[in-house]
Amino acid sequence: MGIILKEKIQGSAAWKGKELLQDNSWIYYWSKEAIVSLENALHHVQQKGLRAPDFTKEDFPIPSLTDEIAYFVDELENGRGFLLLRGLPIERYTDEQASIIYYGLGLHMGIPVTQNAKGDLLGHVKNIEAKDTKTVRVYETSERLPYHADLSDVVGLLSLRKAKSGGLSSLASAMTLYNEILEKYPEYLGILYRPVLMDNLGDGGPDFTPIFSYHAGKLSSRYMRGYIELAHEKAGNPLSKVEMEAYDIIDSILHDEDNRLDMLLEPGDIQFANNYTVFHSRTQFEDYEELELRRHLLRLWLKMPNARELAPDFPGRNGIPKREETAGAIKA
Repeated sequence: MGIILKEKIQGSAAWKGKELLQDNSWIYYWSKEAIVSLENALHHVQQKGLRAPDFTKEDFPIPSLTDEIAYFVDELENGRGFLLLRGLPIERYTDEQASIIYYGLGLHMGIPVTQNAKGDLLGHVKNIEAKDTKTVRVYETSERLPYHADLSDVVGLLSLRKAKSGGLSSLASAMTLYNEILEKYPEYLGILYRPVLMDNLGDGGPDFTPIFSYHAGKLSSRYMRGYIELAHEKAGNPLSKVEMEAYDIIDSILHDEDNRLDMLLEPGDIQFANNYTVFHSRTQFEDYEELELRRHLLRLWLKMPNARELAPDFPGRNGIPKREETAGAIKA
């Protein structure tokens, strides 16, 4: 176990949702000029006969957006840890065209990494109506998605279509969570710095990882309660009472309406979040009967050029190994 930080996190990364509701500076609105630049790059890719994710950053030239890209990258690591990019006229594009714009933007921000054992670089977040939901990831259902962090530096979502009802996206600052625990429940910090087993539903792993890790002057966090409980259940090593109490405290703080930031991702909205400083969630939703109208988001996992150094006991994944490389992995 590494150093336990005994001081509160200061700065914009320790935000509260109720405060940001009064301040929309976390929303970036695309200018007309920026949209023209993105569409010109789209046409450049299409003229080459390429599709996402089978093209490079050079195939998607957006030189006029250098300053915007630099701002996005810095804000994710050194600012609030998340962004909402709004105003992309999604109604102009086919799903394929939208995916090219989104993936091209991601290429200029970082390096896309694989999201599952199949090696997908561009994920599809939608309800596939599996009969046995235990065999699929929660993002492939319409169920509530608990607060968690993904296994990459940054996660991004582009909304193609929203649900008939529900499906709110929710973010919560892991830094604010830490400050609350430090102030009110410091006796649990030792437990939360100790590595625990976390399942990955067959997509590599399981991993040993702490909930909190302080290294090289930065606090990082990782939390997927359901996968932690599943891994310990499979290993025949159930979590202790005090560990369950600690996770109950985490959940209560993350769900506090003063702390969380809820938003509906409208079609065309792009959300990026730092997986070490921000947890994300989604409410349950009802979908349309018509397949073409159903909720559909595109997901990116990015390895960032300015990402923090991680401690040895806080394993950075930045992508899921392909299934043939994980023959010994736990299966769902």
